[in-house]
Amino acid sequence: MIFIVVFASVLIAGVTIFQYKGQAEDYHRVYLERKEEQLNAQIDYILKNTTWEVKTENLRYILEYKNVIFEASDVLEINFNIFDLDGKLIISSKPRMAYDNGVKDLDNSVLHGLENSLTKRYVERTKAAGDRFRSSYSYILDPKFKPIGILNIPYYEDDTFNEGELGQFLMRLSAVYVILLVIAVMLAYLISTYITRSLKAIGDKLDQTRLTKQNQKIYLDRPSEEIGALVEAYNGMVDELDKSAALLAKSEREQAWREMAKQVAHEIKNPLTPMRLSVQSFQRKFDSEDPNISNKVDEFAKIMIQQIDTMSNIASAFGSFANMPAQQNELLNVVEVVHLSVEIFNEDCIEFISDQEEIVAKLDRTQLIRVITNLVKNALQSVPEDRKPIIQVRVFTEGDYIKITVEDNGVGIAKANHEKIFEPKFTTKTSGMGLGLGMVKNIVEAFQGDLYMDSVEDKGTVFTITFPKFNEAKDTITK
Repeated sequence: MIFIVVFASVLIAGVTIFQYKGQAEDYHRVYLERKEEQLNAQIDYILKNTTWEVKTENLRYILEYKNVIFEASDVLEINFNIFDLDGKLIISSKPRMAYDNGVKDLDNSVLHGLENSLTKRYVERTKAAGDRFRSSYSYILDPKFKPIGILNIPYYEDDTFNEGELGQFLMRLSAVYVILLVIAVMLAYLISTYITRSLKAIGDKLDQTRLTKQNQKIYLDRPSEEIGALVEAYNGMVDELDKSAALLAKSEREQAWREMAKQVAHEIKNPLTPMRLSVQSFQRKFDSEDPNISNKVDEFAKIMIQQIDTMSNIASAFGSFANMPAQQNELLNVVEVVHLSVEIFNEDCIEFISDQEEIVAKLDRTQLIRVITNLVKNALQSVPEDRKPIIQVRVFTEGDYIKITVEDNGVGIAKANHEKIFEPKFTTKTSGMGLGLGMVKNIVEAFQGDLYMDSVEDKGTVFTITFPKFNEAKDTITK
């Protein structure tokens, strides 16, 4: 719309200028022709009523008689020059200018142009000092229509009035088109906003579309045909996405349960084998008459209890991973809770560092303790027996976030295992089920936090936990 208004204004301005120039050209041409006809008519009248013989030699005396021709020139407000047929000046309306300033004789080009003209009229156009002039040449005829002289009327094309009119018109036209341009900009903005409003709504919905959540459909009031088709396509995609998400979730649950079942079966099978062997050996060697039977029964019971405890630990670990307790958000001092978690181990090799006495966050106390103890336990277990363990736990703030780091000097984690370290059932230890770090990551992410790991093989590992600080302006305290 803006382009059309601007293009139209330029086009109309160009057409207007062209039209004004055409009108000016027509005006000068008609004006000169009319004045020439009037002066010719006056000359014809003089020639018809003179007593002199009408010929070239007497032309000057005939026309100067009683200054009639000069009076006609003054009345018509035009200048004129009269030449003989050879182009020599005979008489001029401005004798002083003609003779003193040198009105030249006619060029041969003018004589040839006049002679070859079908209308026996020749117009010469010149330009000097930026001004345009035109001169008309026509024959003066005697009563028998025989040429006896040449009438020249010089004419200055004064466009001052036309240019002033053109300037005023263009100013008015510009004012009108400025108003139209402002209106066009406003209309273009309103129309584009109306059109893009639906597209923006669709774009916002597309940005919010996720496979893992319930997506909302778009409902628009009287959309255009194109927008309606787009909305219909989006709503159809949402339906298909919901179906795909349901199928994917079902498949993931089934896969997860299959993997869990395999892992549980594998872990339970490990203690069952020694239990079976122990029972078989005890059955073969059992002798009620044996004087050491009491000691053997005690040893057998101890082995069985140990294996049962192992199975109980396996069941507890899987239960903790599968059934995370509900979050109990509360305002707590992170420095104090982490310090208490470290003191549980009662190990001199564990160093707690914090340059602040209080850092407030909205977390679950029990789950935070669970995260810290799990990471510290892993750090202790990563240090080989031939190395003195050094475990460092730090709590500090960085901008709007709380950071907790657990650093050890253990064997580290190979680069090939960096991406797998938080996966369930992955472990680098000879014992355990590899559920600890996966559980820790789930807890941290549940509180909008992040868990990072940086490890150098044979030098140590640093786990970094990031939580958002409590912001009283944004958070609401649940009492």
